[in-house]
Amino acid sequence: MSDTSHTANQAQDLIQRLAARVREARKARGLPRRVLSEISGVSPRYLAQLEAGEGNISVILLQRVAVALDLKIETLLSETVPFDRDVERVARLFSKANPDVQQQVRALLSKQSPTAMRSGRICLIGLRGAGKSTLGRLAGVALDLPFVELNKEIELASDMPVAEVMALYGQEGYRELEAEALERVSATHDKMILAVAGGIVAEQATYATLLQRFHTIWVYTSPSEYMQRVRAQGDVRPMEGNPAAMTQLKNLLDTRTPLYERADAQINTSNRPVNASLKDLLKIIEKRHFLETPGK
Repeated sequence: MSDTSHTANQAQDLIQRLAARVREARKARGLPRRVLSEISGVSPRYLAQLEAGEGNISVILLQRVAVALDLKIETLLSETVPFDRDVERVARLFSKANPDVQQQVRALLSKQSPTAMRSGRICLIGLRGAGKSTLGRLAGVALDLPFVELNKEIELASDMPVAEVMALYGQEGYRELEAEALERVSATHDKMILAVAGGIVAEQATYATLLQRFHTIWVYTSPSEYMQRVRAQGDVRPMEGNPAAMTQLKNLLDTRTPLYERADAQINTSNRPVNASLKDLLKIIEKRHFLETPGK
């Protein structure tokens, strides 16, 4: 290998190591990228590129990031591992474990029972157009609970619309932000109603976390109503110029239904007025004691 190639590889290793260190330090401190941007004075886009290992960053800007993370800049650049080696080894094994093993580890480390961990937190899952946002918002008002849409949290943290996040960072980048947002809302709210994007169930680790920390309810309707409702929201993309759209939707439903069925409960909103579906949702929450703390 030539000296030039060796130097280039060293530089790339440094960039990737730096990206991982900043990302890990920010998550350890529970800081959304938007907040780190405000503290450090470095733009969210620049921080996103830094954490993705894309391009270089000036020493001055890196120093700002280090200070905001309460770290020395040497810690971010050091070739040695700055964290406890045993902790890092366990964390690495945990990250590679399958979702079921991860869930068992979380349960063992937690002082609370799995039911207690979910107590008070409710999440609505399902495809777009099922009625998650509408029902979640109305149920929040009826039960005096905060209602949160996870995509809105992603937009706040990244300081850009979800569509732009997808265009800039792709599906993988979006999924990472989604997992971070879920961790954040879980830590912030003891009681809440959450609505998530339909595809979260396809990300095994994130879905395992969701099932562990929230009482989940699958909200669904018929394929034709999915299409009608999405169009009523002003999005004609699922049907316009795409005669195979209905077939694609049905295939997607077939694929995701076994995942959605892992939810604690289900609500079919097909041909149901909003008020009737809301009553169904409130009845499930009451009957299944989703807001009650076990033992009280």
